[in-house]
Amino acid sequence: MPAALTLGAEEELHLIDTRTWQLSARAPQLLSRLPREGYSAEIQRTTVETNTAVVDTLDGLRAELLRLRGQLVEVAEREGLGVAAVGTAPRSTFADFELTATGRYGRMQEQYRLLVDEQLICGLQIHVGVADRDLAIDIAQRIAPDLPVLLALSASSPYWNGQDTGYASIRTTVWQRWPTAGATGPLASAAEYDELLADLIGSGVIADAKMAYFDVRPSSHAPTLELRVCDACPLVDDAVLIAGIFRALVREAEIAVQRGVPRRDRPAPLHRAAIWQAARGGLRGRLLDRSEHPRPVLAADVVRSLIERLAPVLEELGDAEQVRSLAERALARGNSADRQRAAFAETGNLDDVVKLVVEETRGPACGPPLGIDALHRYRVRAGDEAVASSAEPRPLYRPVLGALEQLGPEELRRREHARDAWADAHGLRFRVAGHEKRFAVDLVPRVLGRHEWAQLRDGLEQRAVALERFLRDVYGEQRVIADGVLPASAVVGAPGWRDEGRRLPPDAVRATVIGFDLVRGEDGGWRVLEDNLRDPSGAAFAVAARDLLDAVAPELPRPEGLAAPAAYYERLRAALLAHARPGTRAALLSSGPASGAWYEHQALASGAGLLLAGAGDLDVVDGRVVATAPHRRPEQVGTVYLRIDTDLADLVDGTGRPVGALLLDAAAAGTVVLANAPGNGVADDKAVYRAVPELIGYYLGERQLLEQVPTYLLADEGERRAVLERVGELVTKPVDGHGGAGVMIGPAASAAEVVARRAEVAAAPERWVAQELVQLSSLPSLVDGALVPRHVDLRVFAHVIGVGRHDARVADLALTRVAPEGNLVVNSSRGGGAKDTWVVTG
Repeated sequence: MPAALTLGAEEELHLIDTRTWQLSARAPQLLSRLPREGYSAEIQRTTVETNTAVVDTLDGLRAELLRLRGQLVEVAEREGLGVAAVGTAPRSTFADFELTATGRYGRMQEQYRLLVDEQLICGLQIHVGVADRDLAIDIAQRIAPDLPVLLALSASSPYWNGQDTGYASIRTTVWQRWPTAGATGPLASAAEYDELLADLIGSGVIADAKMAYFDVRPSSHAPTLELRVCDACPLVDDAVLIAGIFRALVREAEIAVQRGVPRRDRPAPLHRAAIWQAARGGLRGRLLDRSEHPRPVLAADVVRSLIERLAPVLEELGDAEQVRSLAERALARGNSADRQRAAFAETGNLDDVVKLVVEETRGPACGPPLGIDALHRYRVRAGDEAVASSAEPRPLYRPVLGALEQLGPEELRRREHARDAWADAHGLRFRVAGHEKRFAVDLVPRVLGRHEWAQLRDGLEQRAVALERFLRDVYGEQRVIADGVLPASAVVGAPGWRDEGRRLPPDAVRATVIGFDLVRGEDGGWRVLEDNLRDPSGAAFAVAARDLLDAVAPELPRPEGLAAPAAYYERLRAALLAHARPGTRAALLSSGPASGAWYEHQALASGAGLLLAGAGDLDVVDGRVVATAPHRRPEQVGTVYLRIDTDLADLVDGTGRPVGALLLDAAAAGTVVLANAPGNGVADDKAVYRAVPELIGYYLGERQLLEQVPTYLLADEGERRAVLERVGELVTKPVDGHGGAGVMIGPAASAAEVVARRAEVAAAPERWVAQELVQLSSLPSLVDGALVPRHVDLRVFAHVIGVGRHDARVADLALTRVAPEGNLVVNSSRGGGAKDTWVVTG
């Protein structure tokens, strides 16, 4: 008997109190006001289920979904309630669960306990008419490899228990804990399926056939094949798209059965892995392809490939044009999980996320219309911070990108020339390998919203205090070693260790200025990539980038509450003098014009009112440090900010006078403060970096607020063996490297480079670490009058004045670094540039 290919759907819908934006357990009251046909109770009193009539077309299904939602919304709104078609309500907590009072549900709660108590989830079930149950069983197994695509399109549950889970569909992981969730395993007929159900019921694990929660199954109450893998979808058109693809998959499989095409079953662990992958990343990640040995492929490519494969069937069903259009629209907008995270990133308020899903559920079917301000010439890529996959600017960037578009290519080229002329006129340069280069500043700023900046600030201040305590400890009592948190070999004698660091007073602040390098992955999450506690540079360039943009592109609309980067200078001065003797000056000790950061040394000294000194400009008289530069009256120095290109202990002036040794003697005696003291490199050693989450727990008794990149310590034999097999997939770095030197990005390296790096690691494993590759986010950059995407990272600066929990302050300034085209390395010494970073604080 051929499949009827009719359509139907069941939607589970959360009820939301629109005063608190939390779940409301008032389903029984609403159901009493709704017709029995089309509406029913679910296991939790916070949910109503709708059941459409049987229809033949996608348009008919859309009309049915809108009709049922409309009636429910009308009744709910009279009671002060909203309706949300999402896998999990963003503000749901475990305490919200209230059981619907029936004997069946009471028995389930008694038997399954926590599984039932955490069932605050809602799904979408699609039915396609397949009356022949033998055919339905065969089709169900043939289409199983494509189910992850449908899950990714539907994913709408990133938030659970009030926090971001890191999954696009946490509902899937909650749901799969049921004993009958997932795949059935190979079955030859409906009789075998019925026998499987009978065995499950006989075992007592499930009570009836309705509890066969397989990903796709013959319906327990209708002559249909039922899809059960999807999250509820707030936009009706996303549900219609899934129904269109599912029906086409059923028809494609039916044709294969009729033609006698052998079925190839995917092993259950691979099926489970593919479902997990879809739940984890949704449309922003990668999905496993349909091949015999599945490989991860960009989700958008998998969606388009599936629709192209189904094209003949979609044409037969009359759905081709509609499914293609709906799919492109879904890929442009992202799934609900993407939209929810974007809403949260703007304000940091889950209430706004709940409002979004309630509004989308209310209608229209297609969601709000796409804007007319799309950047049609821009090459959109996954993980772009400023431009959505629809080519529309994201809200934070809409004013700026709109202003740039209005200027037009010719005027933008003129501004690029003006930018370069400004940089040359103001000496905005750096030195690398003995050659001076212009410091490249892009004219498209980066915007960091108030909530996002507050999160970064909190996490980095926590990290800064923990690292300062670590430095004080390792050059003092070394409790961290005695208590087994770190082995002595990771600290004493490590590349950044300096014995002279133990000479400083026990209460000396060692890392007055810390630079943190952060990256944002394509999933939108921030991670700390590196800690820089020796002489982090870039702050003066961040100030200069704002000055440049103000001069060259003054008409770009600035957001309200934009922080002024030049305020950094006063903060730096205050931090440097926090422990200096009253009446003394702070001096910046530089290696002079030959230093790669000479521009910054001059700018910091001028902006913060510091004495700019070389080795020959400082002397120690009667145990006190004095600045004795020519044509300047001697001044007593209370703090020396070390920005030299050599170890302080080795520093001599032009006559051979051991200036560094003299300064160390004065610091040991407590008459001068050394800002960014000798030996700080032990704390930004890549091997210690891996342990920073443990150091935060050890010194502060807290969990880390900002994640970091998974890192492998190659001195460990087990980790080394695993890394040697994956050198071509990972990023490998010297433990004491900086400025991008020695970094190899495995996927971008040649086969010969991978072989050479593997040999280097094997020969001296203690010198190397490996990290998982983070696919960096991107931002538009202006190149020859056009906007093009470039990978970026972020350097943020903290000032430390002690080891108290609030003795670190992140400056409201940051330097966005931009990688060259096709590159992930952002360092200026490696060809990278920078952006003005707009930090919104008020």
